Amino acid sequence: MMRLHTSSHFSTLRNDFHASFLEFVGTFVFLLLGLGGIQAAQSLSDPDTSAAMTENLPPMASDTQRYLYISTSMGFSLLVSAWLFFRITGGLFNPNVSLSLMLVGAIRPVRCAMYCIAQLAGAIAAAAVVRGLTEGRLRVNTALGPRTSPAQGVFIEMFITAALVVSVLMLAAEKHQATPFAPIGIGLTLFSGHLFAVYYTGAAMNTARSFGPAVVTGFPDSHHWVYWLGPFLGSLLGSAFYGLLKHYRYWVLVVDEVTDDQPKLVEDPTATFVDKSPRLSEQQCSRPRGPLSLQPTTTDSNTDGSDDGKTPCTEKASVGSSSLLTPNVAPALSEHGLGVAEISEEAGFARGKESNRCPV
Repeated sequence: MMRLHTSSHFSTLRNDFHASFLEFVGTFVFLLLGLGGIQAAQSLSDPDTSAAMTENLPPMASDTQRYLYISTSMGFSLLVSAWLFFRITGGLFNPNVSLSLMLVGAIRPVRCAMYCIAQLAGAIAAAAVVRGLTEGRLRVNTALGPRTSPAQGVFIEMFITAALVVSVLMLAAEKHQATPFAPIGIGLTLFSGHLFAVYYTGAAMNTARSFGPAVVTGFPDSHHWVYWLGPFLGSLLGSAFYGLLKHYRYWVLVVDEVTDDQPKLVEDPTATFVDKSPRLSEQQCSRPRGPLSLQPTTTDSNTDGSDDGKTPCTEKASVGSSSLLTPNVAPALSEHGLGVAEISEEAGFARGKESNRCPV
C-alpha cells in the first residue's frame, strides 16, 4: 500500500515560522525606508495646502527630481535591507519573488505561503508607520499614469517584475563567487525598473508594496488588481526564462565562467579546469588512472619490498611554502570526478597551488 508523505512539507514548520517572522521584519524595514522616501518626494513635489500656509517650505521639486528620488529610495532601500537579511531569510520581501523561488524548487510551498503572508503584513505595518510618522495624507499608493491603460499597466508590471525575478534567481539562487554581492545587483534592478515605470504605473514590481498602502488608505484606486495580475505574470515569465536557461545549460556558453558549482560547467567534470603543470608519463605513475590529480613522491621500493623504478603518486597540494595533505577532501570530491585543481579550489587553496598530474 502506497503511503503519502504529505507530512514532509511540514517537517520544518518551526524553522519556517521563525523565517517568516524575520521576513516580516525585513519587509517592514525595506518598505519603511522605501515608502518613507516616496512620501518625502511626493511631499516636496505637492505639499499640503495647510502646511504651505503655516511653514516656509523648500522649493517644489520637478517631476524628474521626484522620479529620481523615488527610484533611488526604493532601489537603495532594497539593496540595504536585502544585504542585512540575505543570510537570515534570503531577503525576498516580495510575494512574487517567493512564488518564483517555489516554482524553481528553491523553497517549499509551506514556506512560500508563510512568506507571502508575512510580506503582505510587513507592507501594511510599514505603510501604517509611515502614515503615522509623517504629516498629511499618505502619498505612496501606486496608480496608473494619466495616459496608461490597465492593459498597458499589466504588461509593464509583468516585464519589470520578470526582470527583478530573473535577477534574484541568477544572482542569489544560482550559487557562484558573486553571490555575496547579489543584493547590489537586485537593488540596482529595482532602481532601473523604477526609472522606467514609476511614471506609468508607480513601478510596484511587488504586490505587497502596492497592497500595504492600499489597505491603510482604503483602496482608493479602482485598478488595484493590476498590481496583482501584472507581478504574478512577471513571476511566471521570469521563472520560465530561468527554467529555459537551465534546460539549455547556459553555463556551457561561457567556458571561463566563475562558479562554485564545478561539475556543471562542462559535459566532462574531470575536464573542468585545465591543469598546465607537467604531466607524468605512464611509466612514472604506478597508481591506477582516475579523476584525482596527484603529485609524485620518490620511494626506493614498493610495498612488497621490490624496486621497479616507478614513482607512486600521493594526494598532495602545496600552498606557498607549506604542503597540505588532502586525504579527506580528495575521496569525497573524486566521486564527482574532480581533479586536483578542483580539490584545491574546494579546500580553499585557490592561490599558489602546484601539482603534477598522472595522465588520465
